[in-house]
Amino acid sequence: MQHDLYRLSIRELGAQLRAGAFTATQLLDHFLERIARINPTLNAIVALDETGARQAAAEADARFAAGQPLSALDGIPVAIKDNILVKGMPCVWGTELYRDYKPDHDELPVALLKEAGAVIIGKTNVPEFTLRGFTGNVVYGPTGNPWNPELTPGGSSGGSVSAVAAGLVPYSLGTDGGGSIRRPSGYNNLVGLKPSIGRIARANGLPALMNDCEVVGPIARTSDDVRLIMATIGGANPADQRSHGFADIAFKALKPPRLKILFVERFGDAPVDPEIAAHCRAAAEKFAALGHQVEFGELPLSIDAVTAGWGKLGNAGLAMLAAQKPDFYEKVSPAFADQARAGEKLGAAEYIAFLELLVAFRAEAGAVFETVDVIMTPSSAANPWPKAQQFPPVIDGKEAGPRGHALFTGWVNACGHPGLALPAAPGASGMPIGFQLVGGFGSDDLLLDLACEYEAAAPWADRWPEIASM
Repeated sequence: MQHDLYRLSIRELGAQLRAGAFTATQLLDHFLERIARINPTLNAIVALDETGARQAAAEADARFAAGQPLSALDGIPVAIKDNILVKGMPCVWGTELYRDYKPDHDELPVALLKEAGAVIIGKTNVPEFTLRGFTGNVVYGPTGNPWNPELTPGGSSGGSVSAVAAGLVPYSLGTDGGGSIRRPSGYNNLVGLKPSIGRIARANGLPALMNDCEVVGPIARTSDDVRLIMATIGGANPADQRSHGFADIAFKALKPPRLKILFVERFGDAPVDPEIAAHCRAAAEKFAALGHQVEFGELPLSIDAVTAGWGKLGNAGLAMLAAQKPDFYEKVSPAFADQARAGEKLGAAEYIAFLELLVAFRAEAGAVFETVDVIMTPSSAANPWPKAQQFPPVIDGKEAGPRGHALFTGWVNACGHPGLALPAAPGASGMPIGFQLVGGFGSDDLLLDLACEYEAAAPWADRWPEIASM
């Protein structure tokens, strides 16, 4: 059996499993060996279920032997972000409050993966309550970026991107409530999709701290990998009414029509690292070379009111959790206790007014995508920073604040549209740089078609961090 299976795409792994080149059990062993060797440096995977994974792999082997695989994901290992419930596995959510929690059921996206034959190998690290843009917590400690383990992989899906980027798993399920898939994917030469609200059905999970603005999405190495994941688990489900009304995502990409793409390099006078701006601009020019109509301009949406009120969602969500958990204030970190207290002081009228503001913002965003097909921006305003630090305080010589690095992503969660992170050319240091494509509501498949076309012209899957080949 070859020693570089971790370099194969999901489609390639599936084809070789069907051809009998190796078994699902052998594939699992390959990744378990890599986790044992590499994960101690990164702290990406914080819990393993070797027994459950071996059982799932053996069941997949029996299906392959009978010529009856369940899906494109059958027999292929996956890691799950530690704010998504997996039956019998820890779901610590980065907090002492949930240190001992092991759910007795699967969250719906995990159940869909299991129905597809996926081999769930473990859980990936997160910041506390997944409400920060780095990855580390008091229970498990910080996670490192495979491209430089002293730096953060971003957050809150940092453990997931670190695991995929280092070749510990072929893909992972993460969540995105303000850029938590897209920014970390950009820091790690990966493809990460924040789907449209409802595009991956969700039910039976943790309390929804961010209302419906947080969604489950896939993180993988290639655009086609993400397409296969979405085509497999992205269907309508009666447990989530929001999942109905979408067309199925095809298992193979189509050539997209020539699109009108608006590239927005910066938001107002907010700082952006010059190298990020330059590399994302070069990526926009590649789209123009492919025949798309690319324009350079300002974001045609006013996001100031949404940005100013964004903290109300998380604060109210934490206040709700504090009301449910009598030991909340004893066990959570002080910053989250303060947020919960702020949420308790938030009046019902003020909270509902912000929800109404989101409704109006979604209508405004829908109108914008009547005149432009795709909005393109950097995925982050800053490059990765030291992993024990929560955010970069200075960007391009200017004070940036806790969310300065994250300004490009939150508005996409507010409007509920799909946002897809793709790699640009790496920086001078070799560290990855990413950009995002945002489409109209429900245009997830169009973004994936566009991504596959771009990837064929500017491939990145052969770029690996040094740690992957240790």
